[in-house]
Amino acid sequence: MKGSQRLAKLILLFLLPLQPLLAQEALPVLANKAANLKQEILDLNKDMFILEEELLFPANTQFTVFLSMDADTLFALDSVQLRVDDKILANHLYTEREVQALQHGGVQRLYIGNVAAGEHELTAFFTGIGPNKRDYKRGTTLKIEKTLNPQFVELMISGNTSKQQPEFKNRVWE
Repeated sequence: MKGSQRLAKLILLFLLPLQPLLAQEALPVLANKAANLKQEILDLNKDMFILEEELLFPANTQFTVFLSMDADTLFALDSVQLRVDDKILANHLYTEREVQALQHGGVQRLYIGNVAAGEHELTAFFTGIGPNKRDYKRGTTLKIEKTLNPQFVELMISGNTSKQQPEFKNRVWE
């Protein structure tokens, strides 16, 4: 018994000076394992996000509304209120930077949610500063027939230079 303890102590004393060398060799292996684990976590997070989207917004009820603007709208957007069947779905107040992004071709996802299949009335109210620096509030209404497929609606603000008025249009993407 004493002999085996002595042998174990001797081996430990022999390996002790080699510990820093062993640790240095193990460091790249551990770093590689950590990088692989990080990538697996990122992949798992992406898969969970996709599953969450599918659970929260199933394709048969998914309804999405986007907003876009032309550069010369004759209208300085301040806010938008979105309603479906007189139920408020979204309100958004715009910063100057957000308006500039929209005027440079940006598209904002104003709403994503669930709407039951059937006929619905979509109404959007736009508030801002219109021609001649006057307060301006206009609305646009669209009757939609929600099917069992995802539905996408684009609200567009553009300028009509011949009438010197902004126009508010909508488009259903199929």
